[in-house]
Amino acid sequence: MSEPIAAAGAGQLRTLAVRITEDLRAQLDIVAQLTGRSTTEEIRLALEHWIEKTKADPVILKKAEVVRAEIERKARTEQAAIAAIFGEGSAKPSKSAEAAASPAPSRRGKPSPPSE
Repeated sequence: MSEPIAAAGAGQLRTLAVRITEDLRAQLDIVAQLTGRSTTEEIRLALEHWIEKTKADPVILKKAEVVRAEIERKARTEQAAIAAIFGEGSAKPSKSAEAAASPAPSRRGKPSPPSE
C-alpha cells in the first residue's frame, strides 16, 4: 500500500518498513478512511508533525547543539590533518615529508641508493 506521493521539497521518496501492532494498524486504517487519505499519507503526516514537535523541544535543541559542536570539532581536526598531509600553501616541506623523502637505510644500516 505504498503510493508515490511527492512532498514539496522532500526530494526522492524512500521506503521505510515499520512493524506495528494489529490494533495500531486497525486504528491507522480507520483514521485514513475517515480523512480520505491513504495509510501511507497518514503515517507521513504523523511523522512530519512529530519531527516538528521534537525540533521545538528545548532538551532536543541542547542535544543538537552538542552534536553540532562535535561535528564541527571533528571537521576542523580532519581539515588540519589534510593540511598537514598536503601542506596547503606551504612551499617548504615539513620535517616528516623530508624524512619520508630521504633514502631508507638498508638492512645493514647503510642508506639504499635513490630509486629512479
